[in-house]
Amino acid sequence: MEHADYVYTTGMDEADLEERLRTGDHGVLALADDDDAYAVPLSYHYDGDRLLLRVSYHDDATKRQYLKTTDTATFVCHGGATDGSWSVHIRGPVTRSDRDVDEATLNEWFPPFHLFDEAVEDVEFDLYELEMASVAGRETVD
Repeated sequence: MEHADYVYTTGMDEADLEERLRTGDHGVLALADDDDAYAVPLSYHYDGDRLLLRVSYHDDATKRQYLKTTDTATFVCHGGATDGSWSVHIRGPVTRSDRDVDEATLNEWFPPFHLFDEAVEDVEFDLYELEMASVAGRETVD
């Protein structure tokens, strides 16, 4: 690989991990059902202790199926390009949150939801919590 372009990366310290999680709002949740994988982009809210995921449903039970069959999920959020890039990987069990949150709080915690071909009144949301059993981050080095 003597002619391949590259950049060096390093692990993030706890303060950098906290900052990235607090200022970000989206990532990809990877789930599994036996040997079948499923990944979905989701918005998240991190309050310093918990990572909450806003999961929407519309005529598709795929997310619900995979959420039920996944023992350990992986959530990845990332940003930047080659210069100044970073990523945070969080692994742990994901469970439906028992928190009752009103719409005003959801709007405060999460960015606007992107509708595709569905009517807004046909979309349901559930909050899930990803237990942060392991958290690791990497960022490029200047």
